[in-house]
Amino acid sequence: MKQKTLFYCTACGNEFPKWAGKCPACGAWNTIVEQPETPKSSRGSARSAAGSGLRRRACPVTELGEDEEIRFPTGMGELDRVLGGGAVKGSLVLVGGSPGIGKSTLMLQICSCLCAFSKVLYVSGEESEHQLKLRAKRLRVESPNLLVISETALGDLLETVSEEKPDVLIVDSIQTLYADAVDSPAGSVSQVKECTMALMQLAKGQGITVFVIGHVNKEGSIAGPKVLEHMVDCVLYFEGEQHTSYRILRAAKNRFGATNEIGVFEMGDAGLTEVENPSQMLLSGRPEGAPGTCVTCVMEGARPVLAEIQALVVSSAGGNPRRTSNGFDYNRAAMLLAVLEKRGGLKVSACDAYLNIIGGLYLDEPAADLAAVIALASSYLDRPVPGDLAAVGEVGLTGELRSVNQLDQRISEVRRLGFCRCLVPAHRAEGLRAPDGLQLIAVRNIGEAIRGALRGQE
Repeated sequence: MKQKTLFYCTACGNEFPKWAGKCPACGAWNTIVEQPETPKSSRGSARSAAGSGLRRRACPVTELGEDEEIRFPTGMGELDRVLGGGAVKGSLVLVGGSPGIGKSTLMLQICSCLCAFSKVLYVSGEESEHQLKLRAKRLRVESPNLLVISETALGDLLETVSEEKPDVLIVDSIQTLYADAVDSPAGSVSQVKECTMALMQLAKGQGITVFVIGHVNKEGSIAGPKVLEHMVDCVLYFEGEQHTSYRILRAAKNRFGATNEIGVFEMGDAGLTEVENPSQMLLSGRPEGAPGTCVTCVMEGARPVLAEIQALVVSSAGGNPRRTSNGFDYNRAAMLLAVLEKRGGLKVSACDAYLNIIGGLYLDEPAADLAAVIALASSYLDRPVPGDLAAVGEVGLTGELRSVNQLDQRISEVRRLGFCRCLVPAHRAEGLRAPDGLQLIAVRNIGEAIRGALRGQE
């Protein structure tokens, strides 16, 4: 009898009865793959094994105490910040990122602190026990409470967990695990889905904190990302440029804390070290007296971070000007260029325009609009922005400046990094108390902002 198959979209995780070139749910092309359907009996057996076979009883929500959420530190302050104050007992955390970015290094480093008060089981499907020992020695992680095993079979992993009874389980990586009941290769959507579901039942049923590492493919997504994201409690993405030593850990989903929090690390010979002042790191090496650069302050969760926006505007050689943005939303950059020409009086429609955010950040909030406009105008007019000036504000289609949230924290961070002047929306400047040494320049539209930023730079 022919085995029944289903079709999965690797971009959104939806199932379909037949193949299609374009996913009907998310609209992605060439993302639907065929996988054998998992038998219902195998799903039940895997979940019952993960949950130790004990049936949980429902209880009124009024009888649950606030101490049900037990947090504990991981030993890395930046990781604790992203997790919302520390790891939660019985949670399932997914750590994603491109190969070689430092996910395994981060997970092995936190074992040094976790082993002080708990038993940790590190399961690796990509490295042998000897390789794990060499890496642990390099990172100075040695403890009898750290158990390591090289295993890829889900059933054997669950048996090891039942025997050792660890408090924390680290799986490196989810793409190497496979369940015997699923007739498909390891790393496929059905295997990843089945193994993650078993680990989720393990975490919830036995109260084990599970960290799962997932590799990101060349398209920038984890195998079946939506399938994994709705199962796990936290989704952390490890980002960074290959040619730089800095890494950014970002929370895309967190059931126990705020999202959009970031943690900054620096990769060295002895592993990852925390960067407690990311603003200073992102502004290091900033050129002096160069046109086309401006500093703004964005909120990454509850943390204000200063970011440098660089722009380059040059005459277009062809009839179709080129627009490129790196770390800045492309559609918003195109809108700001149109506003700059219509309301600012600068003929940028016949010029190629390039926007770049230094340090690997991605700015997705409107507070960076004003700094982007000033950087574009500075490059077009070939006049440098003063090095002690920053800009914060949202730009509307009529060229007006709109207020942004948490402006008090932003200007405090601006002053802390040594800036003496800051452009802010005029209708918010009256109620603001400027820190000592910081002059607030109130502007109503982009015309006043450009004149205020480039005055005296002729």
